[in-house]
Amino acid sequence: MAQSPRYQQIKSYLLERIHTRQWPPGHKIPTEMALSEHFSVSRMTANKAITELVKEGFLERTPRLGTFVCNKKAESPLMEIRNIAEEVKNRGHRYSSDVISQSTIHATEDIALRLGVRQGTEVYFTQIVHFENSSPIQLEERWVNPQHAPAYIKQDFSSQTPNEYLVKACPLSDIEHTVEALLPPQRIADLLKVSPQSPCLLLNRRTWSNSNLISTALLYHPGNKYKLSSRTKVGM
Repeated sequence: MAQSPRYQQIKSYLLERIHTRQWPPGHKIPTEMALSEHFSVSRMTANKAITELVKEGFLERTPRLGTFVCNKKAESPLMEIRNIAEEVKNRGHRYSSDVISQSTIHATEDIALRLGVRQGTEVYFTQIVHFENSSPIQLEERWVNPQHAPAYIKQDFSSQTPNEYLVKACPLSDIEHTVEALLPPQRIADLLKVSPQSPCLLLNRRTWSNSNLISTALLYHPGNKYKLSSRTKVGM
């Protein structure tokens, strides 16, 4: 610690208290002046530590009020498909899930169009709430074509996610994503434990294995807890 840059010492000091939740979300941190006096550094050095943590999403500045600990949003890559259980565990948090529904249904007109089957065709349906530290982070509603994943409905999704199973059973070749913000219907709000007036992110996803359309899913996330990111390499 003594050999690290002074601003890094301050940054580590702040992060330790955030990660151990000595300072929970909404907690007001010491002022730049207080930190500079505590560490015997200039205010500029204290400002650099705070500024970096603001950019990294751990802190937020409120004019005339001070700097506060953020409720850091979970983040998923938009252009990839990752197992949400692994995402949560990689953030050092506890993952759990609640399987609400796992059944065979007849495809409605909308689902038939999304899944590329005839209306009324039997398809598999699962509805699962995924939790991060006991807080709902995603509601997953998924429809699967039994022709391409016949064993899907027999899986124990309390021990593995649908994504985890499908990636193994039907290796992905193509994905389609669209994202929208919406106010959740009451049934969605109840499962995510949010108000119907709280904006949510909805990720519409379809996945293929070779030329076969395997599944279509609606993934709902509380807007105040989640964000989606994308990075694309372009020619210079």
